[in-house]
Amino acid sequence: MIGRNSKSNPRRWVSGFTLVETLIAITIVTLSVAGPLYSASRSLVAAQSAEGKLIATYLAQEGIEYVREMRDDSYLDAYRIGGANVSTDAWNEFISGAGTASVTQCRGTSAAPLTCTLDPVQVAGSPFTACSGAGCTPLYRRNDGVYTQQQTGNTRTPYTRTIQVFSVPDAAASPTEVRVVSRTSWDFHGVTQSVTVTDHLTPWQ
Repeated sequence: MIGRNSKSNPRRWVSGFTLVETLIAITIVTLSVAGPLYSASRSLVAAQSAEGKLIATYLAQEGIEYVREMRDDSYLDAYRIGGANVSTDAWNEFISGAGTASVTQCRGTSAAPLTCTLDPVQVAGSPFTACSGAGCTPLYRRNDGVYTQQQTGNTRTPYTRTIQVFSVPDAAASPTEVRVVSRTSWDFHGVTQSVTVTDHLTPWQ
């Protein structure tokens, strides 16, 4: 009996040790695979986040550049018409006029801001559309890569761009400076992200 037990006990011990080794090996393999996969996943998320922020930054900057071009166009139109107060007329048309080169519907105060979307490829009427909160429509991407507010035939994007114009000093009736705020927001993995670009415009002649 003693000899039989001495032969069977090592056999059982060897079997148990093999199972432990297998579990350890599986754990090591799992960790060695999961680590790189997690790193790759985080790298992919970081790349997507960087891409989204880069596009949003370009869109916000485009908003600023477009409003600045509107100011310049207002001056060019005024100079073509001529008159005794070309500079004043051009600036007033830009900040409070009724033409397509005016930001009047986006111009508010800190206490009562006005918000607009901007469509750079709008062919008729003002490029601005007044909106508020969830009522501000997202941008759509055309096949040629241009971003627009026009839905037909275009692909909806996660980006929403808004323009706000504030008088400086705030609430001034006839300011000689305005602050333009262009903001692009988008949703990334359930979290709202945004990029804001601000510029100050003044009369020039």
